Amino acid sequence: MRRRLVLTAAISALTIALTGCTGGGTDSGGGKGGQLEFLTGTAVDSPLYGQYQDLVKKFEADHSGVKVNLVPSSTDHEGDLKVRLASGNIPDIWMTHGWSLLRYGKFLMPLQNEPWAKDLAPALKPAMLGQGGELYAMPVDTDIAGLLYNADVLAEAGVKPDDIKTWDDFNRAAAAIKAKGKTPIYAAGKDQWPTGLFVDWIAPGVFSEAELKSMKEGTFAEGSYTKVLDTVGAFREAGLFNKDYSSATTDNVARALAEGKTGFSFLMNFVATSAFEYKKDARIGFMPVPTANGGKPYLISGEKNALGINKDTKHPKEAKELLAFLAQPENLTKLAKASGSAPGLTSAQSDLGGLQSSYDTYVKSGAVPTVPYFDRVYMPNGAWDTMVKTTDGVVTKQSTVADSVAKVKTDFTKLYAQAK
Repeated sequence: MRRRLVLTAAISALTIALTGCTGGGTDSGGGKGGQLEFLTGTAVDSPLYGQYQDLVKKFEADHSGVKVNLVPSSTDHEGDLKVRLASGNIPDIWMTHGWSLLRYGKFLMPLQNEPWAKDLAPALKPAMLGQGGELYAMPVDTDIAGLLYNADVLAEAGVKPDDIKTWDDFNRAAAAIKAKGKTPIYAAGKDQWPTGLFVDWIAPGVFSEAELKSMKEGTFAEGSYTKVLDTVGAFREAGLFNKDYSSATTDNVARALAEGKTGFSFLMNFVATSAFEYKKDARIGFMPVPTANGGKPYLISGEKNALGINKDTKHPKEAKELLAFLAQPENLTKLAKASGSAPGLTSAQSDLGGLQSSYDTYVKSGAVPTVPYFDRVYMPNGAWDTMVKTTDGVVTKQSTVADSVAKVKTDFTKLYAQAK
């Protein structure tokens, strides 16, 4: 197999360092001459990056004089972007990771009048369209996620995905998986950001509607956030996490799913796509997230791999042409499949491979409600790092739940006040 994440951080860091030396200057857009700098936000060894490479070669062949500098993600795409935006060394195109409107809109070129914009998937409109219909990115995919699972591991333990409705159900299933000598939950502590997803996955089923409303208004619901981290702490106390948590990467999670070494993953579907690279016939699916408040299990939905253009790029024509090329139905279908998600435009086809059955059962049927990413709607801008570090502290026992919640509350209050 040609891809391995073990080299990703080193290769990506070197690539970004070189880009910083050769890219454009202040307010210029990243590329020089006829070159577009494209921060992909995806690892160099991922199926999605491979598709970008293939399509960019075709684009360059049809656009003489235009070169695209594809930049893979380091372990901190968000942090890299913060540095680039603050310094004025802004790339021409970048992956907005769920924040094209609320965080990056002031840096991005409006794209609502592009021909492909009329095909924006309805599920993305609440997250991506401004009050006046502004659209700042071309969505490669629609992020629909739940709990990833290995069907063979669950079957061996006598567990049926549809029987898991609550976290009590989940804990019983995890105990049965552990009793069979398998790791119930495989998590990627080394990559850091995946640990924050425990909060994004669990919180919607813990917080009441009134509490969610109060969070949006700046009042931190300490009791429910405590319940979320208590749930994570209970996973730890029950020994449900992989022993190599602190050194594990998302690629390790993908391999564990593929090889039947773990039952569950709290990660997006791109991990399953990578898992199928290890084992094409792996029986991997995704299921709705259990709930703790008596409501229905749900799926997480939102903007994921969306591509925005620097409003001050020196190459607006070329950048728009590249997005239009990627948005062509056959190209977008390939990109969305590589990301393990449904397309972000209705003109493309859904081709999720081994995940198609889960998508048809839970998403296409409309049987399961979707909720937004908790941090994007209910936490102030800048709170993500705190969410990640405090949750990691609970997993590793470097912090108590009470101390972690106190830190989140402090930063929530400070960041909310700053945003006013």
